[in-house]
Amino acid sequence: MKTLTEMPRGGYVVAPVWKAMKVLEFVAESGRAVSMTEVANALGLPKTTVFRYLQTLSITTFLQHNVSQDRYELGSRFRALARTDNSLHRLREVAVPVMRELNREFNETINLAIEMNGEMVYIEVIEATRALRIQARIGSREPMHSTALGKAFLAYMGEAERETALAGSLSPKTYRTIRDSKVLRRQLSEVQKTGYAIETGENEDGAVCIGVPILDDLSCPVAALSLSVPEQRRTETMLSKASDALKSAGLIIAQRMREGYVL
Repeated sequence: MKTLTEMPRGGYVVAPVWKAMKVLEFVAESGRAVSMTEVANALGLPKTTVFRYLQTLSITTFLQHNVSQDRYELGSRFRALARTDNSLHRLREVAVPVMRELNREFNETINLAIEMNGEMVYIEVIEATRALRIQARIGSREPMHSTALGKAFLAYMGEAERETALAGSLSPKTYRTIRDSKVLRRQLSEVQKTGYAIETGENEDGAVCIGVPILDDLSCPVAALSLSVPEQRRTETMLSKASDALKSAGLIIAQRMREGYVL
């Protein structure tokens, strides 16, 4: 265990935050409930300082405070983040080979995204090798209502969740963005029938995107997969082939997630 004398130097290091992270790290690596005194002695910090860090981490549920024993252990928030990280790692591990196959077949950009706080967050992107291509960045966020990824996800959410997601204003990304919730609901009903969503220039001018959901064993969406293509390469034949291929890919990823597929 590193002591606080090894704190890195630099103008961008916030000492209290770094110390709080060391407290969290000590509890996590201990593998058991620990007392405030143990933490203070291990890190060489005053007990009053450690107490404040432990209480703050407990209030935010990164730690859990057993009041009767006055000991601290990992909390629900920390464990939830760890599970999320494991789930995302598993999703990428399963999805990337399938995405590469789609990329090789169509030579267009393939995207994988999850929903987070009412937005679609790109967690994997495999770009086309063509000079003219649609580009996306891992970690970028886009609205649900203006993307094929988001519409595919929205269509398969529970009704209450979907209504909550649609409760706010539908901000425009381009002049083509659907801003009428009634129109959007009709689109989502169509997505439920066809199994895929298509948007043309609603999120980015000159771009066409086809998206499908990746569903769990309860038919709830856990992610969405899409193919993005410049509008000038859009043809009905391409859209038909791509939508069929994406639906098959979504089913393969979902099945492999359930079956514990190993590369």
